[in-house]
Amino acid sequence: MTHIDAGAELDPVHPVPLPGTPPGKAPGGGAPGEGARAPGLSAAEVADRVARGEVNDIPVRSSRSIAEIVRANVFTRFNAIIGVLWLIMMFVAPFQDTLFGYVILANTGIGIIQEWRAKKTLDSLAVIGEAKPTVRRDGVACEVSTSDIVLGDVIEIGPGDRIVVDGECIEADGLEIDESLLTGEADPVVKQPGDPVMSGSFVVAGGGAFTATKVGREAYAAQLAEEASRFTLVHSELRTGISTILKYVTWMMVPAAIGLVITQLVVKDNDLKDSIARTVGGIVPMVPEGLVLLTSVAFAIGVIRLGRQQCLVQELPAIEGLARVDTVCLDKTGTLTEGGMDVTELRSLGGSDETYVRRVLGALGESDPRPNASLQAIIDAYPDSEEWRCTESLPFSSARKYSGASFSEGNGETSTWLLGAPDVLLSSADPALAETDRLNQAGLRVLLLTRTTRELDHPEVATGTTPTALVVLDQRLRPDASDTLRYFAEQDVDAKVISGDNAVSVGAVADKLGLTGTTVDARQLPTSQSDMAKALDEGTIFGRVTPQQKRDMVGALQSRGHTVAMTGDGVNDVLALKDADIGVAMGSGSEATRAVAQIVLLNNSFATLPSVVAEGRRVIGNITRVATLFLVKTVYSVLLAVLVVCFQVEYPFLPRHLTLLSTLTIGVPAFFLALAPNKERAKPHFVRRVMRYSIPGGVLAAVATFATYLIARHHYTGEGALDAETSAATLTLFLISMWVLAIVARPYTWWRIALVASMGAGFLLVLVVPPLQEFFALKLVGVTMPWIAVGIAAVAAATLEVLWRWVDRRFPA
Repeated sequence: MTHIDAGAELDPVHPVPLPGTPPGKAPGGGAPGEGARAPGLSAAEVADRVARGEVNDIPVRSSRSIAEIVRANVFTRFNAIIGVLWLIMMFVAPFQDTLFGYVILANTGIGIIQEWRAKKTLDSLAVIGEAKPTVRRDGVACEVSTSDIVLGDVIEIGPGDRIVVDGECIEADGLEIDESLLTGEADPVVKQPGDPVMSGSFVVAGGGAFTATKVGREAYAAQLAEEASRFTLVHSELRTGISTILKYVTWMMVPAAIGLVITQLVVKDNDLKDSIARTVGGIVPMVPEGLVLLTSVAFAIGVIRLGRQQCLVQELPAIEGLARVDTVCLDKTGTLTEGGMDVTELRSLGGSDETYVRRVLGALGESDPRPNASLQAIIDAYPDSEEWRCTESLPFSSARKYSGASFSEGNGETSTWLLGAPDVLLSSADPALAETDRLNQAGLRVLLLTRTTRELDHPEVATGTTPTALVVLDQRLRPDASDTLRYFAEQDVDAKVISGDNAVSVGAVADKLGLTGTTVDARQLPTSQSDMAKALDEGTIFGRVTPQQKRDMVGALQSRGHTVAMTGDGVNDVLALKDADIGVAMGSGSEATRAVAQIVLLNNSFATLPSVVAEGRRVIGNITRVATLFLVKTVYSVLLAVLVVCFQVEYPFLPRHLTLLSTLTIGVPAFFLALAPNKERAKPHFVRRVMRYSIPGGVLAAVATFATYLIARHHYTGEGALDAETSAATLTLFLISMWVLAIVARPYTWWRIALVASMGAGFLLVLVVPPLQEFFALKLVGVTMPWIAVGIAAVAAATLEVLWRWVDRRFPA
């Protein structure tokens, strides 16, 4: 008998005696078929296969290689544009006009270092969380890495194990394998010796062994293990949105840059070097190169922060996805409660002899080589009687809700027993159910031991049984579960407890943890998706949920527009974890759950989840915030270039001016703002949210700056007029950019105020210190024009404030 949670709903399964079981040989201390076990390969045979290359050599990696990291950060479209312009400026302009190139080098270096740090974190965590299949070699079972399996290895499998290579079953003890991730078929398949097993499937009940017939890239689902553990930067609304924005930016840049080049080099009869410098000065700020970098850095730092808490992020967008979650479905066992249980009471029914009942329970425990928490508690409480021998067993599945075994009792008598859920094994009128309900209301778990006269393979084996005893188990609550549930409530995230256990018992456990709401028996749930979704919105705690129902419930919630996270550790959670927007598995959970989850809590601490959610919200909320800064610059740069072309005037800025403005109003503050705490739930429509602020902000900045520039052209005459005009325009653009920063930095805290103030102080320092004035070619001439520049900036800032507030009301996100 194998006793675990199953992965999907199934019919009662025909029990399978272990092959080669000698009469009277028992599982466990003398497992059926133990004498006939295949010994596996010898060390010499393994070495020979390794030499021939018959190894499961699929590279399982959790992150990009160093070469890929460098290539992704260095060889970008925008870096190429900036690089060419930088080389040009190195030959035609002074050092201060080439500063933008050094800034790009520094930014790229930061990106590489941060992602390398994230890689180290992920790789070390992946090693901790890596599954190690059990193989037999020289007759001894040992754990090896997946990549060390060779052709012909005998691999032992049990509940929750993932099939990592293709093979042929050679031993089966009630072995049921779920192949739904490969075939889409939800019902588990019963395997007998000689049947094929496919990589990518997983064991839901029973146990056995198989011989590896295809390894490496020849296996049927060879890529599943690799893809499940790979660190990826794709399939994310944030990254897709940024790519969309960059595509539009490129379309705007090309014609604007061409027009600027023609205007400055051909139409205006200026000094060649000065014309080139001003042309480059117009093109460089159009490139939002820091936006992609900052996104990568923010995600990488998020991975590092979570890694320190033993949280393995198997897919990078999982951080983003958790930030958007509004509903989290929690499996009770292993999530709200710890894995271990204790037998607190044994209640005999119908005058049964308690000594005899203890002997039955001990034999049932010994019959399962891989007991789960419930059965392990029984094993600890009731030692096995060696006189009893198991002749047949029926593994537990969460669809059946019971397990069974037949015994030869040593005195010539045989008996068949079932152990499972009382409300499944008993009729609704049975008086024992009333006692069960009272125990469940106290938050205790209750199993029924019942005797049957039918064979285990009878389709109605659970009908007409003789109730013998109730086994009362006390579940250990996780000490951190209550605080975690309170956090979700404070963050407006609905928590739904979905469990295969008795609904009353689950409700009592949830109540102890402070989670209140309607308790529902899932057997009463409607089957249609719309009706189920309505019931899920109204209920909070659901018991007696089958694995297929878990999957259906996730789909029903998603149909209502919810972003759903699912937590779990058992095989019965695999299908729901796979379908949920974000799957979160416990590190001690089954290999199958860890394989399909996007996030694995290696420390098995439910309390880590708030940190994961908070990290996701920090990353997404802050990237949305700072993206506005970058794109305001892009919009005003493109529009300024268009205005210069239309008015046939010199471009007002040199590269040094915009390097200074970008550093003080975007680069430095964006870095701090991107890493700041942010508890706001991430909202959808990233591109729309960013552009609705960036376009009006950029247009106002460009128009106000160009107006100041035109006024200054009429105000200043003679030698040095162009530098004075540039300084006045720079002042206006800086003040407007500072106001954009001040808006983006809200809500204010002491450090945000200090950040904005220090950026303003930095610009003031440039204006008043003569060496800095000369270095950046910034010197305000006279009194009238600087004050006009300030006045225009003030009007633009006030207009921007009103406009952004109107946008918030008119186009809410």
